[in-house]
Amino acid sequence: MVLDLIVIGTAITLGPLHNSAFILLLASRRGMRKGLAFLLSWLVNLIAVIACVMLLTGGQPPARHSAPSTAATAVKLAIGLALVLYGAHRRRRPPRPHGPPRWTARIDDASLSTAAGLAWLLQPWAMVGAGAATAVDANLSTLADWLALTGYCLLATLSLIVMETYTVCAPGRADARLNALRSRLEQHQEQLVVALSLLLGLWLTARSVAELIA
Repeated sequence: MVLDLIVIGTAITLGPLHNSAFILLLASRRGMRKGLAFLLSWLVNLIAVIACVMLLTGGQPPARHSAPSTAATAVKLAIGLALVLYGAHRRRRPPRPHGPPRWTARIDDASLSTAAGLAWLLQPWAMVGAGAATAVDANLSTLADWLALTGYCLLATLSLIVMETYTVCAPGRADARLNALRSRLEQHQEQLVVALSLLLGLWLTARSVAELIA
């Protein structure tokens, strides 16, 4: 479980779409506050999903090869295959010009609640679902699993935490460097989406198949 959560959390935090949007928020009027609203909403969403899973399981992992365990593995397999197909589709389609989304023109006027809602919209829910299916195996009676789930939520939020902290500590330097980072993310957005989808999809597929036939 721990290794799967590390892989999923890393894939989530490296996603180019939400990182580009977050940099735009930080560069807008009242940027640090909007960034904090986005960051907290992002983190709360992750925690809420894990909390729902723990309520369903009672904090105890289902017996190996039981119906709930098999169902969770099947969900991970379905998500893995979907990510592979999505990545392959994006890789084959003709390249498209990537202009800034239309909402970026109104970013300065965005409220804190809008920034928080944007985090919900931009969260990669397929990957978050894979994390939830993996968390089914968590045993909340052990400290190690508590730490694993906490680490997963923080890892999936790490890029946002780093950028928000950098902006607070060195706003002048952060503005120039984060804008340069956003330009690179937008330039290579398609390749990053394809790579993350294929790599995580293949990982989830292989791990799920191995669990089902073990």
